[in-house]
Amino acid sequence: MKTIGEVLQLSALFLEERGVARARRLAEELLAFHLQTKRLELYMEFDKLVEEKELSAIRAPLKRLSKGEPIEYVLGEVEFAGCQIAVDPRVLIPRQETEILLEHILKKGKGAVVWDLCTGSGCLGIAVKKARPETDVTLSDISLDALALAKINAESNGAKVNLIQGDLLAPFAGKKADIIICNPPYISTSEYFGLSPSVRDFEPKLALVGGDRGVEFYERLAAELPRFLNDGGQVFLEIGTGQGALLQKIFKGEVWARVETEKDWAGHDRFFFLEKCHCLE
Repeated sequence: MKTIGEVLQLSALFLEERGVARARRLAEELLAFHLQTKRLELYMEFDKLVEEKELSAIRAPLKRLSKGEPIEYVLGEVEFAGCQIAVDPRVLIPRQETEILLEHILKKGKGAVVWDLCTGSGCLGIAVKKARPETDVTLSDISLDALALAKINAESNGAKVNLIQGDLLAPFAGKKADIIICNPPYISTSEYFGLSPSVRDFEPKLALVGGDRGVEFYERLAAELPRFLNDGGQVFLEIGTGQGALLQKIFKGEVWARVETEKDWAGHDRFFFLEKCHCLE
C-alpha cells in the first residue's frame, strides 16, 4: 500500500505529464473527495496508508482529469451558496461569480413570484428558495435533460420549486412574475472557438452560445419581458464581459424605471439589473 503523500505525488505527476494545468491542486481535490476529508487535511495525514479499494476508486476519475475534463464533472457535484449541486455535461458548471448575482437578488429582490429562466442545474433558483422559503420559485429551461438534473438538485436540497420546460418566456404565457432571473447563453459564435478546451469540449454548447453576436437572448428578453412582469417587477441577468454598454442600449426605454450594470470581483461588467415602471406596459 502507498501513503497519502505518495498517492498525491504520483497523481500530480501523472496529470503534469499529460499537460494538465493545476495538476497538484486537482490531485489534492480528487484525493480529498474520495478519502472524504478536507484538502488541507491531507498534509496532516501524509503518512497514512491508502487502502487498495480507495486507490481503485481514484484511478478512473484520474484518467478523466488527464483528458481535460473539469473536476466538477469528475466529482459530480459543486457547492453553490451553501447548496450541494449535482453537475454533469447536461448543464453548465456553476461559477463562483454567479454567487454575486445571488447576493444582488437576495439584497434587492422584492416579491413572492420568482422565475429562474435558463436554469441549467437550478443553482440560482434553488438558492433563492432556500434563502426565502416563502417565495414561489419556478425553474425553466429549454433542455429537458437540464431540467431533469435541476429536479434532482431541488429535491436533494429540500427546495420545493416548480419546473417547466420551454424556450425562454414561452412557457409562461399569460402569467406575470415579481422577479425574473436569467443567466442566458451569451458567448458569440466566434468567441466559442476561443474558449478553453475544458469548457468548449465538455460543457453544453446550447447553454454557452447566444448567437453570432452573443446578445441575441438579451434582445429577445428586451422585447418580451415587460408583459411578463408585474408593476415594479425586477430582472436580474448575468452578462458577458464587455456587454454592459450594449445592454444599456438594448434595454433603453420608458418601461424601465431602473437600468443598472454591476461588476464582478475582477471589475468587469457581469450583471445587469432592471426594474419595471409602475402602471406601464
